[in-house]
Amino acid sequence: MSKIEQYIHAATRENTRRSYQSAIRHFEVTWGGFLPATADSVARYLAEHADTLAVSTLRLRLAALAQWHREQGFPDPTKAPVVRKVLKGIRELHPAQEKRARPLQVEELDRITDWLEGAREKAETRNDRKTLLAATRNKAILLLGFWRGFRSDELCRLQVEFVTVSPGEGMTLFLPRSKGDRQSAGREFRVPALSRLCPVAAYEDWIRLAGIGEGPVFRAINRWGQLSGQSLSPNSISPLLRHLFAESDLAADTGISSHSLRRGFANWASSHGWDTKTLMEYVGWRDVQSAMRYIDTPDPFSRQRIEKSLTAYTSNRLTDNSDR
Repeated sequence: MSKIEQYIHAATRENTRRSYQSAIRHFEVTWGGFLPATADSVARYLAEHADTLAVSTLRLRLAALAQWHREQGFPDPTKAPVVRKVLKGIRELHPAQEKRARPLQVEELDRITDWLEGAREKAETRNDRKTLLAATRNKAILLLGFWRGFRSDELCRLQVEFVTVSPGEGMTLFLPRSKGDRQSAGREFRVPALSRLCPVAAYEDWIRLAGIGEGPVFRAINRWGQLSGQSLSPNSISPLLRHLFAESDLAADTGISSHSLRRGFANWASSHGWDTKTLMEYVGWRDVQSAMRYIDTPDPFSRQRIEKSLTAYTSNRLTDNSDR
């Protein structure tokens, strides 16, 4: 691979590259389409999958097809009016409510952490290194993901050489790139050391036990208790959280996913007086709309507000009647 090809390859994130490759395979192999594609064939592809695929998935497939055609020097068929109209019609006839992860509660965080501590103690007694490593790693993932409001991809891209710990104060994490960082300038995140449920102490415990000096922070562990040299996949974080819920005897909840960590912290911070601007700066949201998607109002049905107004109305009405 030439240097130019290396830089072109690096310009696209690995997750995006895999998603686009999968989309192209689905169009060409599974569905039987031909590349380069015509606008009519892309429109037929959308129509035939409108009943089974979400609109967001169809948009991703279009993005993959568009990129393939641009890179190969062909006209982009996804920009044709017929394709746009078909997609608009699908949105009209197949509306879908956005699914949001349920926010993780601090009480649940505490419960799972306690269970992980118990698992660590038992593993040490049995000299079970695999379980000891897994429990220590999972505790660090859970606490760091929650208190920093990280997405799964951010957790999985942390590198030891980009982490600086200030004992008793906190630690600084640097991510060379992240979602929304179009210029790939990187961003620095600060994490506080806490009196309990401490993400810094959990991180230090994990790094010390695993003996990691460089490379990915969070890695897979095989059945013999050996660490992988590669980072965990972002797709593994949601199943991991659901597993921790089940193991710690918390009620099973299909709404739990990796986004539960981010949403959990956002709701905790909002309910404890953080203003939106401070929360946006801490988590890294660039616009209010993105932030509000993660924050649940404490009165979702506006019941308290309406009841308060009704009480005032009833009181005024009684006063008026007594004056007559």
